[in-house]
Amino acid sequence: MRKALFFLCTILAFANVNAQIIKPVKWSTKIEQLSETEFYLIMEGKIDEGWHVYSQFTPENGPLPAVFSFENTKGNYELVGKTKESPYKKQYNDIFEVDEYYFEKKVTFTQKVKITNPSLTVIKAKLDYQVCLNSCINDNANFTFQLPKTTAINSVLPMANSDTIPVDTEAMAQTKVKSEPIAATSSKEKPDDRGLWTIFFLAFLGGFAALLTPCVFPMIPMTVSFFTKQSKNPAQGKRNAILYGISIIAIYVVLGLAITGIFGADALNALSTNAYFNVFFFLLLVVFAVSFLGAFEIMLPNSWANKVDKQADKGGIIGILFMALALAIVSFSCTGPIVGTLLVESASKGGIAPIVGMLGFSTALALPFMLFAMFPSWMQSLPKSGGWLNTVKVSLGFLELALAFKFLSNADLVFQLHLLEREVFLAIWIAIFGIWALYLFGKITTPHDSPLPHISVGRLSLGMLVFAFTIYMIPGLFGAPLKLISAFPPPQTYSESPTGFFGSTAPVKQNLPDGAKIGEHGIVTFTDYEKGLAYAKEVNKPILLDFTGFACVNCRKMEINVWSDEKVLSHLKNDVVLISLYVDDKRELPKNEQKVSKVTGNDITTIGDKWTEFIITRYKTNTQPFYVLIDLKEQKLNEPISYTPDINEYEAWLKDGISKFTK
Repeated sequence: MRKALFFLCTILAFANVNAQIIKPVKWSTKIEQLSETEFYLIMEGKIDEGWHVYSQFTPENGPLPAVFSFENTKGNYELVGKTKESPYKKQYNDIFEVDEYYFEKKVTFTQKVKITNPSLTVIKAKLDYQVCLNSCINDNANFTFQLPKTTAINSVLPMANSDTIPVDTEAMAQTKVKSEPIAATSSKEKPDDRGLWTIFFLAFLGGFAALLTPCVFPMIPMTVSFFTKQSKNPAQGKRNAILYGISIIAIYVVLGLAITGIFGADALNALSTNAYFNVFFFLLLVVFAVSFLGAFEIMLPNSWANKVDKQADKGGIIGILFMALALAIVSFSCTGPIVGTLLVESASKGGIAPIVGMLGFSTALALPFMLFAMFPSWMQSLPKSGGWLNTVKVSLGFLELALAFKFLSNADLVFQLHLLEREVFLAIWIAIFGIWALYLFGKITTPHDSPLPHISVGRLSLGMLVFAFTIYMIPGLFGAPLKLISAFPPPQTYSESPTGFFGSTAPVKQNLPDGAKIGEHGIVTFTDYEKGLAYAKEVNKPILLDFTGFACVNCRKMEINVWSDEKVLSHLKNDVVLISLYVDDKRELPKNEQKVSKVTGNDITTIGDKWTEFIITRYKTNTQPFYVLIDLKEQKLNEPISYTPDINEYEAWLKDGISKFTK
């Protein structure tokens, strides 16, 4: 009888744990067979009202993206391409200062596989994802796909124990097409469309900048002269000019197509968010910048230009096409770095962005050649070639150098090396823009500069603008937010002095307790539970457990908007010991601490897994933010709370728990 009673209590206790674990996404799976060896593995999630799941393509330094892992692929099956997903929505997140891509109500992931082992019967996959409403949950789903022994081609097979409603094959085919990562919203103009227009506009400006370089600008009158003299009549000259411009556009668009075709639309996005490729992009842009500053010229082989020139002499449409190609080759030393930078930037958008970028760049480059050839009298309004062209080129070099450090900063943030913290980044930018200002004022010259007897009004105006921007950045070294460039430097928390150098009441680092650090607003914060508990016993203060995440939006909102209030901040600094436990910390646990959860059945391999297991087993929830006030015996002082944006309510909750500790 006792054993039966004990068994019943255990079941009820376990049921109580699971009853309070929130599962906002319900997953089901299906298989679509394409041939004897190829299948689509389809994972569909139904998302509870108001909640949203983040896409695989959510940028770094934002919410956690969905991540798939497939077991035992070697020798059994191959993954064909990246996992596709249904249309996502896109919205700018002013907390993380990045665009976030997410799904509401429903999401479908589709992975194509090719079976290489005929005896294979099961494929297992795991999805790690973040789902948020007022709180966030870092969750995972395990999928088991039972492969059919014999199945008609193009049939859709429901998984065992899943929804067995028949699926329309034609509808599924449509889903297959729509599974590319294309943002979808209810507005008439999609955010991705606006993103592509931005790419086009920036690329157009890049093409205009390339036009004002020493390699391109002098070629305008030469080319116009060629068309006006070689054409039998004005109409033919205009026709040839238009063909020449179209040829320039075609050459660069083909380059964009080639980049997209070689790497793949999704692969470009993946590369752009990869830390190692960010380092590569940094080095590439530094090479481009040093070239523009005059250290060396990046040139294609002369033999290429000679061969193309011979073809251009043939005349006709083919000759005009080769003339355009000759322009691209001869001007490469000036256009190459700009084109390379545009391709790197557009790669971060993925999809057709490189094609759109090259279309914008080449349009700006081609238009003047076409217009001046069609209207030769306009040539009189063109400024003469001179030293100002090299000034434009050098200025582009400074801009490329500044942009390069953004990519290095991305890699540093991912690796958490703290080599390029906010102050270091800003110091580098201040140096770059400060030297650029001195160059524009004529105090510094580069190898290819002409003598400068006086400074033009345009150069002086640009110099003043750059100098003013340099001065604007200086307060950022001491904690100023610098909203104009907030998307470029690392966040304030990734800093040598997160609270600023002046006016901070934060203790100096040397006086911190063992295991503590300076957190938000100068609060002494522990990230290790045992060390925080030991310190609380030493100073006889209650403990505030802060279950949080690096990628938790509402956690940041609480820290920025609620914890910053004077009354709340006073309690956090003086009346409690704060222990922040990050459930998305991906650092591995020591091997002797890794295990399988008895409650969830998940592998506990990272620090984040450990704290997720901790919050589930002890507090019967899995949401963040989640705040618990406990005493030195680890007992709750009052009922825990989650996301509470009302400052007065949060302060009242803190005071209630603290008062119970002191009784």
